[in-house]
Amino acid sequence: MRDSKLPKRQYTDEFKVEAVRLAEAVGIHEAARRLGVPVATVGNWKRRRAQSVAVAPEAHGGSAALPLRRPVSELEAENSRLRRELADAKLDVEILRKATACFAKGSR
Repeated sequence: MRDSKLPKRQYTDEFKVEAVRLAEAVGIHEAARRLGVPVATVGNWKRRRAQSVAVAPEAHGGSAALPLRRPVSELEAENSRLRRELADAKLDVEILRKATACFAKGSR
């Protein structure tokens, strides 16, 4: 075994939930590699989540370990807000690009 003792890593509940979601999407080994977490750790998190959901699915409605899914209308509202922000940012960039070109022509 190893002579030096490594410090114990602690992960937040949100990180664990997202790691399990990633593992369900791309597989445990790939998720562990991407996150830099041991494969066994991700497997344990996935197994514990599956057991806890199977034991009492109604008890996890307000659980910190399993956050609630947001309603579609809320997601649509956020999506439209972000689209407006992106359009405003693109307009700002275009204005600055044109102004830069105009000032560059004037300095020649």
